[in-house]
Amino acid sequence: MSTNLTMHNLSVDLETFSSVDIKKAGAQAYIRSPDFEILLFGYSLDGAPSVCIDMAQGEEIPPEILSALTDSAYLKHAYNAAFEWGCLSRYMGQKLPPSQWRDTMLHGLYCGYTAGLEATGRVLGIPEDKQKLNTGKALIRYFCVPCKPTKANGGRNRNYPHHDPDKWALFKEYNVQDVEAEMEIERYLSTFPVPDEVQRQWETDLLINDRGVAVDMDFVMGALEVGETVRTELTNEAVQISGLYNPNSVKQLAGWLADETGSDVSNLRKETVNEMLSREDNSDAVQRMLEIRQELGKTSTKKYDAIEEAVCEDGRVRGLLQFYGANRTGRWAGRLVQVQNLPRTYTEPLELARELVKGRKLDALKVIYGSPNDTLSQLIRTAFIAAPGNVLIDADFSAIEARVISWLADQEWRLEVFRTHGKIYEASASQMFGVPLERIKKGNPEYELRQRGKVAELALGYQGGVGAMRTMDVGGLLADLPDEEVQEIVNRWRDTNPKIRELWYAFDGAAAQVITNGGAVRVRNCVFARECDCIRGTTCLTITLPSGRKLYYIDPATGENRWGGTSLSYMGMDQTTKKWQRVETYGGKLVENCVQAIARDCLAYAIENLEAAGLPVVFHVHDEVVIDVAPFGTADEMLNKVVSLMTIPIPWASGLPLDADGWVGQYFKKD
Repeated sequence: MSTNLTMHNLSVDLETFSSVDIKKAGAQAYIRSPDFEILLFGYSLDGAPSVCIDMAQGEEIPPEILSALTDSAYLKHAYNAAFEWGCLSRYMGQKLPPSQWRDTMLHGLYCGYTAGLEATGRVLGIPEDKQKLNTGKALIRYFCVPCKPTKANGGRNRNYPHHDPDKWALFKEYNVQDVEAEMEIERYLSTFPVPDEVQRQWETDLLINDRGVAVDMDFVMGALEVGETVRTELTNEAVQISGLYNPNSVKQLAGWLADETGSDVSNLRKETVNEMLSREDNSDAVQRMLEIRQELGKTSTKKYDAIEEAVCEDGRVRGLLQFYGANRTGRWAGRLVQVQNLPRTYTEPLELARELVKGRKLDALKVIYGSPNDTLSQLIRTAFIAAPGNVLIDADFSAIEARVISWLADQEWRLEVFRTHGKIYEASASQMFGVPLERIKKGNPEYELRQRGKVAELALGYQGGVGAMRTMDVGGLLADLPDEEVQEIVNRWRDTNPKIRELWYAFDGAAAQVITNGGAVRVRNCVFARECDCIRGTTCLTITLPSGRKLYYIDPATGENRWGGTSLSYMGMDQTTKKWQRVETYGGKLVENCVQAIARDCLAYAIENLEAAGLPVVFHVHDEVVIDVAPFGTADEMLNKVVSLMTIPIPWASGLPLDADGWVGQYFKKD
């Protein structure tokens, strides 16, 4: 360990080879492949001209740089540093200390920019000679992934430097330029540093993703076989009924249905098939073909396929989470299996269903559970299991966004609900319709008001209206109500939550004020400011959250919206077009950003407490954590321990009433 008090900066970029498909399997499986190797090691020490070490052709990392990789006096910088950290940890034969690494991609995401070295450099306006070379993708395809054996290439399955020396020389230039681009991005972002607390959370995330979660591969392979058998059976039946060569073809099936029904069938989307199934004049053949089409639409085993692709040799899947994946709020995003978007598990009994899938007993599965496709879809969660001898402890925050917005707005009646019984849907309906809370319970006619309260709670907190109510009404309770009556529900909710309504307009006004006049404005526990990026000569709207973390809105502006009022906008990634462009926002949306960001900070705080207590998190989903640990008491004792750690009062959120609940078991599920 160096005793030099001067901190040094080592910027690193690697080019690597592995036969594992990194997009499908993730970086952790890619790095763990037996044939993984580092081809090029590009670096710059303390801003000196970048150097490329050609490791593929026998060059070695200089001893002083090798030493720096484990020396706390050297901060290691990289773009998507989790990858370089993982690669070099394998190369060095030890897990390098995460605290010594800084991720330039995280820095860009924290400051409101997009991911991707090339895209970030372009958006920041970095000079071309400092930007990532656009020839890189072709060179990576040539040298970093296996190639298809052909007569022309002598039947080889990999390209080495001697196969094209000119391309290799260009690849080395590309490696050096990547280091330069990363350093320039870091320089451009230096005005707005990543807070120490966010850096520590990134370090914890690095270890969680590297830890991974165990999967039941016997069950996964059973699910894949059952799914394939069902697809084959249904397809063969469809061929027999219709005579079509490929009944999965939309064009062929739509043509057949049009001929059979005498009506125009322009598409076979889910809604179209449902509508056609409801017709009473369908022939038996048409009805069955529509049923098969509907059933085939449920037969996707993509998530099981994703697990099979991503699982490492030790039976664990790693890299399920992307830190700061949602850069407007800083929330995590799902990767690979997309654990943040899994169906709920309603199937009972679960254990029997899992055993039937493992045993490939399709007929029994059909008899007991009905649609095997629907059952497989629900069972995907249960592919994630505890390690041998361990249990999973699952706990999630209760109604976290509703609690946070109530706390942020200081809506007292709601806070009292969360301090006591916690039944916000019933309480909201009681407030809106003037019905005693005790009447809104199962068995009473007033209980139907609970669903209206629920839809209103889900739809209206962020300035939503009739459209939001319709969207959230998945049960169709409001389908028969005209817009005027739905608007009445909207008005009732807003009238019973005046402080939340005031919060929307206060956020809107504060943002407009600081964009126009500069300075800073406090609204409740958030501070709005317009901050100058002195390097680029541009400005940002920032919102400092109670945790001290900031949300960034690049190049903010005010204008006039379609209703003649003041509009707010900023430069960002449009979620529909996926392009960097001007994005409009408003008070309710800013409230949503802040509430979700504060909820995210609550989760991050809880994860740090759990990790510090020796309760290792293997992944988390929205406001829910999953822990894999050896039993240390009864199920109730273990769950109570986790809940107590998750609900520790947060120093920066005084008065925020937190609650959590969960379960203990052998596999992941959704109660």
